[in-house]
Amino acid sequence: MLAWIVALIAVVVATSSAARAYQARREAYGAAARAELTERQARAAEARTLALTEEIRQLARKRIPAAATALSHRSAPVPGLLEADGIEGDAARLLTEAVQAARTAVLEERGRVDAAARAAMRGTSAKIQSLLNQSQHLLHELQHEYDDPRILQLDFRNELALRRTQATAVLCDAWPGLARQNSSLVEVVLGAQSRVAGYERIKVANHLRQERLALVARAAEPLAIALAELLANATAYSHPDTEVPVTVQQTAGRGALILVDDAGIGMDDDALKRARALLSGPSEVLLTELGDPPRTGFAVVGRLIARYGFSCHIESSPYGGMRTMLRIPAHLLTVMDDDRTLSVLAPTPVHARGTVPEAPAPAEPTAKEPAAPPPEGSVAPPAGGDEEPPAGLPTRRRRSRRTAGPEAPAARPQEAAEEPAPRTPEQAGAAWAALQEGTVSGRKALRRPERPPTASPSDDQGDDET
Repeated sequence: MLAWIVALIAVVVATSSAARAYQARREAYGAAARAELTERQARAAEARTLALTEEIRQLARKRIPAAATALSHRSAPVPGLLEADGIEGDAARLLTEAVQAARTAVLEERGRVDAAARAAMRGTSAKIQSLLNQSQHLLHELQHEYDDPRILQLDFRNELALRRTQATAVLCDAWPGLARQNSSLVEVVLGAQSRVAGYERIKVANHLRQERLALVARAAEPLAIALAELLANATAYSHPDTEVPVTVQQTAGRGALILVDDAGIGMDDDALKRARALLSGPSEVLLTELGDPPRTGFAVVGRLIARYGFSCHIESSPYGGMRTMLRIPAHLLTVMDDDRTLSVLAPTPVHARGTVPEAPAPAEPTAKEPAAPPPEGSVAPPAGGDEEPPAGLPTRRRRSRRTAGPEAPAARPQEAAEEPAPRTPEQAGAAWAALQEGTVSGRKALRRPERPPTASPSDDQGDDET
């Protein structure tokens, strides 16, 4: 009995020891699993920390700078998250918000800097424009007193500088700086031509149905500035030996259209898209977006379009380069009064060139009957009238334009009416030079001051400026 009890106790003790050993082993296994889990969690947390560090590094070094660059160059790529799967939830959202906040901050700072630059350039342009206008008046006075052709060249270069200053002022939201009367549309085109280097290459064709079609006063100078920028672009990007045809015509909707063609290098798709965006008149154009050096031509035209209501379109030209179409709505057009004299340099409308009115011949004391004017297309006798007329006919001397005396200015309207075709700038310059020489002779003979026109290409718009 005692032995059985001892054996029972031994079994119970052994069983208890085995249970404790099993529990100990289970606890050991659990501790190992927890340690392994903790280690895995630690490794995962370290990986996430490294990934987040790399994302922050990319945010600072690549994403924010790329986002700032894309504000000026819209095609520039902006990289995203390096590990989109590893960065989730709040971390990914905060990183995206950081890029957007940086973009907003850059835009606001660029706006402040650009506004400050505009204000500075606006003030400087106004002062320079005032000085150039004073120089222009002084040069005109010198032209009336001296016959030095270098004064004309200096006046033209002053006009080029004045155009660039006006364009800068317009780009900075300033007033163009000149006030005009209602101005003939063709004369405004000639005025814009005179502000461009290489103006002799520009050939203006007048297809207006109404010869006295004019621009209202508030739109005359803005249109001249815009057209001068388009002409400067056409002459600058085409070969110096090619012409730049300009066509002025009326549209069916009682408006007008000015076509400028060039045989230049053209534009690729990106440049054409950019030009059309600028010509559409955007609400704001930053100076920093115009390149270095800045290309302001289309931006200036766009600002004037947004402010005054005309429009412009650019496309490929049949001449091989580009064609710009400047459309003028009907509310900016009017008709000049009959008492306003058009410029003699303005080309005659194409539809009116075939019916040139005949000027009456002046009466002569020895004339028995009035002589008929020569038929159209005939060759006039040499200037000076040295040839003897046939017997029985009245003697009449034809007066040459190049030997104009004190009464020459009064005879110019009749001579202009006899001109069936528009004169070239060279012919006009020669005529004005001859007139100036005759006027100088008249001064010496009559001892009274005269103010003859000059040969400066910048004077053809002076009649309608106030």
